[in-house]
Amino acid sequence: MGLNCGIVGLPNVGKSTIFSALTSAPAEAANYPFCTIDPNVGVVDIPDKRLKKISEFIPPQKLIPASVEFVDIAGLVKGASKGEGLGNKFLANIREVGVIIHVVRCFDDADVIHVDNKIDPASDIETINLELAFSDLDTVEKRMQKTIKLVRANDADAKKLMPILERLKEALENGKPARTLEFTDSERELVRSLHLITMKKVLYVCNIDESALHEDNDYVKVVREIAEKESARAIKICGQLEAEIAELETDEEKEEFLSDAGLEESGLSHLIHEGYNMLGLRTYFTAGDIEVRAWTYKDGDKAPQAAGVIHTDFEKGFIKAEVYHCEDLFELHTEANIKSKGKLRIEGKEYVVKDGDVMHFRFNV
Repeated sequence: MGLNCGIVGLPNVGKSTIFSALTSAPAEAANYPFCTIDPNVGVVDIPDKRLKKISEFIPPQKLIPASVEFVDIAGLVKGASKGEGLGNKFLANIREVGVIIHVVRCFDDADVIHVDNKIDPASDIETINLELAFSDLDTVEKRMQKTIKLVRANDADAKKLMPILERLKEALENGKPARTLEFTDSERELVRSLHLITMKKVLYVCNIDESALHEDNDYVKVVREIAEKESARAIKICGQLEAEIAELETDEEKEEFLSDAGLEESGLSHLIHEGYNMLGLRTYFTAGDIEVRAWTYKDGDKAPQAAGVIHTDFEKGFIKAEVYHCEDLFELHTEANIKSKGKLRIEGKEYVVKDGDVMHFRFNV
């Protein structure tokens, strides 16, 4: 699975506007379908107040945040699974991402055309979900043809896979995402080999106007209901507002803008954190005079794997790690105080890294 987030949706729902604001780099955005054909890729810094706070107690020459990749994938339309609107190309791009960010239009604006000439979030979501389901159905049916032959040849693995494929086929024929089915751990491993699009986690992003910033409009309520039924998550973003914030030059200006709008956090910041967490990514820190840096690791990683994020030699020659949590630094202010209070720990190869750990690795290659 890719460690990135793919932004999908119907044409003209605001995908490219949101992507441009995310990356503060221009993605082609226009008032007509298919203005984005090849996917735009952007690496986005993770907003993390802990990074700056660490630097207040351990002043470095530079701060380096963690990052995550977002991919702006062209708008899907009805019939994409059959090749409509360059659909096969778009579906292939979606297959490569780790998490799907599904942007849904939840605002009225006569000046921005809708591909179906009406604002109907439920219909929009159904259109996308059906196309993704039909694409997966094609994958499942092709695998079934191969598996039937293996079952006849008395293949044990094929016999385990066949009933799973039959369940998937039934669900996908009814437009239900594969992720809505329940699987045992062993079944999930077999399903994973199919690389189904609808097994991916989905975050619905309601693109709203400013009138719905503080209270959900009817469109947003519909999206939240659908997300709940799918055990998915839904957030809202005012794409136009985020585009204006992205044009501001300093963090102070952005904070003032948010304050004036009555917001504690930008919608994009919320989106970035949601995508990062849904990918199963977490952050630990290294801190010193040269740099304070945030490093991305996978949730559940042990100390050697986390060390390998810095350099493969760190993992190969891992001896131990000196560890304390950033909250200890915020409370005690210096590493010397952390040591004196017994908060600095020496951890070995079996230590499971915690989000917010500050780590120094010892290794020998």
